[in-house]
Amino acid sequence: MAKKNVLDVLKERKLVRQIVCEDELYELLGKESVPFYIGFDPTADSLHVGHFLALMAMARLQQAGHKPIVLLGGGTGMIGDPSGRSDLRTVMSRETIEHNISRFREQMSRFLSFEGENAAIMVNNADWLLGLNYIEFLRDIGVHFSVNRMLAAECFKCRLEKGLSFFEFNYMLMQAYDFLVLYKKYGCILQCGGDDQWSNILAGADLIRRKERAPAYAMTFSLLTTSDGRKMGKTQKGAVWLDKEKTSPYEFYQYFRNIDDADVENCLNFLTYIPVDEIKELTRYRDARMNTAKERLAYEVVKIVHGQEEADKAVRESQGAFCGGQEMPCRTMEQGITEVAAILVALNLAASKGEAKRLISGGGIKIDGEKVCAIDAELTPRQAKEGFVIQKGKKTHLKVIYK
Repeated sequence: MAKKNVLDVLKERKLVRQIVCEDELYELLGKESVPFYIGFDPTADSLHVGHFLALMAMARLQQAGHKPIVLLGGGTGMIGDPSGRSDLRTVMSRETIEHNISRFREQMSRFLSFEGENAAIMVNNADWLLGLNYIEFLRDIGVHFSVNRMLAAECFKCRLEKGLSFFEFNYMLMQAYDFLVLYKKYGCILQCGGDDQWSNILAGADLIRRKERAPAYAMTFSLLTTSDGRKMGKTQKGAVWLDKEKTSPYEFYQYFRNIDDADVENCLNFLTYIPVDEIKELTRYRDARMNTAKERLAYEVVKIVHGQEEADKAVRESQGAFCGGQEMPCRTMEQGITEVAAILVALNLAASKGEAKRLISGGGIKIDGEKVCAIDAELTPRQAKEGFVIQKGKKTHLKVIYK
């Protein structure tokens, strides 16, 4: 049986949104190893679930024999991509950017192989952007860009009313130049990214075709959004991170276990290796049986991001037991912790005591059904001995038992 073209695989999983010169690219992907790249600007010290989708797409391309180039934006990160934003990004120091890049490298190693014939490589665009001569760059690269076309690009249009700085306006040229550099150094002929990057990616492919008179291709992927168009990966605590110190494997599991029914099929397609036919079977029933699909989704994503041991642990913590006639997840805790703020941190319901106190003061915490009002509240002696039920917001309920 002939091996399926990876483009068919990506389309089957509804990942592909737009492609430049699709027929040519399809033929290339079917007959040779194609070097391709995706860029990641280090805007935080962890990747999040939006990056997860891009990394899974990269992994599928690598598994099909193509060569991934991970571009870390040590240079472009000093400007900040205006795409999809209504405000100016916070400008980061070089030290912060370098720290964030080191964290990205560590997390990406879970998704891609850096050994073998089509081993992934990591590059940092600071290596060629920070030393550029501005006049030479304008003469060599800027001459190929039409300001009228740039202003019509989707990534800029949404910013024109509120104001687009010249600082940000350069971002498209920087990203296009990245593609040109990777083409010259590594033979990279394909840039991929989220669909909100279409204008920037197109500019890079166009630059190579104009300047080098050589073929270059662009492909964008679906964004991780809900059925009503909102970006997924936001909780009361903020983003859903791939760093388990920022979002615990249990919280990661719970996030996907509790997504809307309408979003389950896409998440299974985008973020797991479960075969498409099996996904269709898992999601065919629009009733309580969808919970089985959600549990499978939650397990698979934790296994990919954090490993099987953490996935199994998250399942054990989430399966729960019948506590007082009500089924809810049960957690155990060391004796002696009685301050509610400290308990929230110990249970990974808050990242710090400061955040725990903000949750309490905002009225988001209940103990045994009673709202906790004081930020320095303590358990009652009975609760400290027999355990209690803690509630965070509307969805998180835990039965806590002391060891």
